[in-house]
Amino acid sequence: MRVRVPDAVRRITLDEGYELVTYRYGPPPDEASEVLVCLNGGPGLPCDYLRESHSCLADLGWCVVFYDQLGCGASDRPDDAALWTLERYVAELEQVRSTLGIGRFHLFGHSWGTWLGTEYCLTHPDRVLSYVAADGAVDIPHLVGELHRLRQALGDQTVNMMLRREAEGSIEHPEYQAAITLLNYRHVCRLDEWPEPLKASIAGWNMAPYVAMQGPNEFTYTGNMKDWNRIPALPAITIPCLVLAGEFDELPPTCSRKMHDALPDSTLVILRNCSHMPFYERPEEYFEVLTTFLRKAANGAG
Repeated sequence: MRVRVPDAVRRITLDEGYELVTYRYGPPPDEASEVLVCLNGGPGLPCDYLRESHSCLADLGWCVVFYDQLGCGASDRPDDAALWTLERYVAELEQVRSTLGIGRFHLFGHSWGTWLGTEYCLTHPDRVLSYVAADGAVDIPHLVGELHRLRQALGDQTVNMMLRREAEGSIEHPEYQAAITLLNYRHVCRLDEWPEPLKASIAGWNMAPYVAMQGPNEFTYTGNMKDWNRIPALPAITIPCLVLAGEFDELPPTCSRKMHDALPDSTLVILRNCSHMPFYERPEEYFEVLTTFLRKAANGAG
């Protein structure tokens, strides 16, 4: 996996006065044959892990754009809980697009980026040429049930301990954190040693937007997105879509299957022996699937 140096790093100012940092690989938008905007997971997670793994997509000759969403990375980190809503993040993405001079573009979302990407496609259907929903879900109540199923594999005693500590508010206890660590190594990244860009993103995680929107950890949803479900709206997304998931993904393949079944023009790929980071776990297979789709989408044959 070859890591590229950004061709441009640019600070932009949002209408609210906050600054974001954007990273461009490949030619400027007005000189590129195609533009791909990539949305990382989180929320509140710097884009290092996605940017360094996916910068190779510029080898297509495209303009590939990443950015640190408000509240994380090199972007501003305001202390205002009212900012952490899906609607504001959609408006933020639209400002990024407009400020960078991007017209119609291809959209890639990973994890939380599929929540943001899906809502953006529904809000601005005229902007997006194709959409990749990687390791994501758009029906949070269904996802919560699937996460409970993953936890059940730890055994009744461990699950009961986790439920008790969540109810007590004592999730920082070592036995609870040990269970979360095991789940993470099974369903977030199955590599013995996690890649440095992933560790860097996790080290820089701003938990304020994450807790406000999702909850205290990857397996507990208590935030303002806990009842969000956009499956009924997906038939309105008629562009070519690629839905990806790892076999052991923390956002399980059943979630991707629901998305695929509701999208009018989608391809579903489940990557074997992978979890939530297939681009680190099986990069050759992953990028073959991804670049094949993007090339077809660019040629109007998605």
